[in-house]
Amino acid sequence: MRQNSVRKEGARQRAPHASDHGWDEGKGDDTDDESRGDSGEGSRGDSGEGSRNRSREGSGEGSRKGGTRSKKSSKGGGEPPDGSARHRRGAHGGARPPRRKRRVLRWSATVLSVLILGTAGAGYLYYQHLSSNLETDDLNLGEHRAPEPTPNAAGQTPLNILLIGSDARDSKANQKLGGAKETFGSPPLADVQMLLHLSADRTNMSVVSMPRDTLLQIPKCTDPDDGKVYAETGPKYMTNESLGRGGPGCTVATWEKLTNIHINHFMMVDFSGVVSMADAIGGVPVCVDRNIHSRDREGHGSGLKLKKGTTEVKGEQALQWLRTRYGFEGGTDISRAKAQHMYMNALVRKLRENTGLTSPNQLRKLAEEATNALTVDDGLGSPKKLFDLGNELKKVSPSRTTMTTMPFDYAGARVVPKPEDAEQLFRLVRDDIPLDGKGKKKPAKEKVSDDPAAADDEIAVQVQNGTRSTTEPPVSGRASTVAQLLAGKGFKKATPDSTAALAEEKTVVRFPSADLEGDAQRVAKSLGLPLSAAKKSTDVSGVTLVVGADWREGNAPPKAKKKDDTTPESADALSGSDKKACMKVDPNFSW
Repeated sequence: MRQNSVRKEGARQRAPHASDHGWDEGKGDDTDDESRGDSGEGSRGDSGEGSRNRSREGSGEGSRKGGTRSKKSSKGGGEPPDGSARHRRGAHGGARPPRRKRRVLRWSATVLSVLILGTAGAGYLYYQHLSSNLETDDLNLGEHRAPEPTPNAAGQTPLNILLIGSDARDSKANQKLGGAKETFGSPPLADVQMLLHLSADRTNMSVVSMPRDTLLQIPKCTDPDDGKVYAETGPKYMTNESLGRGGPGCTVATWEKLTNIHINHFMMVDFSGVVSMADAIGGVPVCVDRNIHSRDREGHGSGLKLKKGTTEVKGEQALQWLRTRYGFEGGTDISRAKAQHMYMNALVRKLRENTGLTSPNQLRKLAEEATNALTVDDGLGSPKKLFDLGNELKKVSPSRTTMTTMPFDYAGARVVPKPEDAEQLFRLVRDDIPLDGKGKKKPAKEKVSDDPAAADDEIAVQVQNGTRSTTEPPVSGRASTVAQLLAGKGFKKATPDSTAALAEEKTVVRFPSADLEGDAQRVAKSLGLPLSAAKKSTDVSGVTLVVGADWREGNAPPKAKKKDDTTPESADALSGSDKKACMKVDPNFSW
């Protein structure tokens, strides 16, 4: 059984604030009060579908992995030790709005972990020790899985890893770092969500981050601990709510539902793990175009204070950099995300160059902190698997690494995926197309069937009407019309299917077995369809043309539009090799 930390009773409910966009630095004690309000349907204060109350017994402190369920903690009998994941479970209730602090620091810990494990060179016994540090949880808690990508010509497939930052306040360390004392012990939120895509040929890597307050539909999820079923939500739930609906596997299910991208693994980190990793790695260079002090008269701000130019930040100062909204030009989550991307790129460059990481003790410490900080799925649940993943990631140079943010539109104080641009970005990842515009994927050469086609007048073709869609009714008599069209082209055995109309987005020619592939390709070619439109299917008994919703009228299917494989400008892409990137400072926060 895997364990999960929860939040205690007494969490308060607040009204939304327009400044919720961003990783708000907070006020006074650096808490994010203004970002912790209701989120419409997805508010933590909801008492209905969006409610996140979950009862657990026991409470405690000491764990660094908030919001996780550990396989290790379920071994053996008796009462769990203080500080264990099981011991941390406590009764809770009330509302807890979203949280943004240290989002990318948490992501940095995950990247650090895999890169470090690829260079640590630890022996077998040490790996056994590191293995005992790792916590694991189920990969996907939903009912839907996105289809696996098709291997390339070399048989390689891409890797998609969801990086999650939990805002759990389940230990003294996490409470101190997280602030917002009224939320201690309540369910964690997935306030960092970044999809890392490693290309099939391992030449490039892309990262897509999603704002934590993106409104979307969270799918049905089942908690692996107690079997509790969380019903599918409405369309206005914040994406970070997914973590409290059974664990990180529900966040994975939410991403797959939205993007239709198959996710292979997840890695999750909490506050204290992030800070310990930032300290272990040492300074990371960041740049500002003028002196900055992130603090205003009301006490808002991260407290970041830097001089103009480049400074190496680590520990709490690195944390301040990644939290800062008040101080950077624009004062929004957009500018903050840009600063986070700059930090991450500089961090990855440092790790690849091994700058300052020459001591074996340093490397061992980094490996120790990495495994202590991580919660992963079963597929990454050993040092060997993380080691192998680290070696794969190291194959990509910074110049072929691209950081992006999911394109979005504002919806009041929240955001929603920008319809065309977000789908464009998701499609590029699905199709394994580099976001840096280099080495674009060449269209696959269409394979002609080894089975020769029969004469046109000998090919039996059944024609089905598939013109029904979610927005339009079927075109009456379409199967008969196209069957007559085929007969006019010499396919004398083409007959219409009189059964109810189907819903097929694009026109397709299906065939049941290899000996009919040539016939199906011949039908496709005669209509001007690509050979790839002929698809093998066990749902048909012979060559079957399904007239799709794309061919509602006319004597020929529409020509496929040439796909645009460029990364949308709204994704705000940043190359990992850009060493000149420098944050612009709001003059009102300069000194």
